[in-house]
Amino acid sequence: MMLKCRSPGAKMRPITLLLLMGLVTCTRLIEDNKIPGPCSGQPGFPGIPGSHGSPGLPGRDGRDGRDASPGLPGDKGDTGEPGMTGPRGDTGSSGADGAKGEKGLAGQCPVSPRSAFSAKRTDTRSPPAADQPIVFDQVLINEQGHYDEKTGKFMCEVPGVYYFAVHATVYRSSLQFDLLKNGKPVASFFQFYGNWPKPSALSGGVLLRLEPEDEAWVQVGVGDYSGLYASIKTDSTFNGFLVYSDWPSSHVFA
Repeated sequence: MMLKCRSPGAKMRPITLLLLMGLVTCTRLIEDNKIPGPCSGQPGFPGIPGSHGSPGLPGRDGRDGRDASPGLPGDKGDTGEPGMTGPRGDTGSSGADGAKGEKGLAGQCPVSPRSAFSAKRTDTRSPPAADQPIVFDQVLINEQGHYDEKTGKFMCEVPGVYYFAVHATVYRSSLQFDLLKNGKPVASFFQFYGNWPKPSALSGGVLLRLEPEDEAWVQVGVGDYSGLYASIKTDSTFNGFLVYSDWPSSHVFA
């Protein structure tokens, strides 16, 4: 009878399998935290706190919130103090021409200063007195009243240049008359009478510059030269008027 001899390795195989199975079972229990009493150990000491980790990456921006409903108006604030005047701005460019306006009302035309008169002698055959103003007592025109028919003198009220003229009827004797300014002769005129059956005439005139209150008049000469005559059919006149004035035009003289 032959004896079969088993090798040691053959005896170890069942034991090895049992140990492996036990280890697997124990491992699963450890992973499931179900270690049986005989396999559990004592709790370990708390571990050392770990160091802070590095900062994480910035998160993405959140979505915009929804618009809120409008709030109630607030109370009106107090009026602030006026601010300082700012610097003057640059001159702007010229604007376009405006529309043509309506035609205005007609204005008053300026009127030049006026002064004029004309007067004649009353029918008389008596010669005027010598060295006295001849009175031409019948006024033909004297709107401004600058001639005095009682004295025969013209008094200036408007300064300027005047023209004076005398038209005399000469009869019965020769005639010489003077135009005077403030008592001084400025022009003399003469007509000889030669015993003609009908009257003749003598005329003369002069331009004078007068100032206010200056006077002008006519006067016959001394002696026999006073043959100034006036009748119904023949007149002797004294006339004067302003040629131009030193005053500006004004409605006052209208």
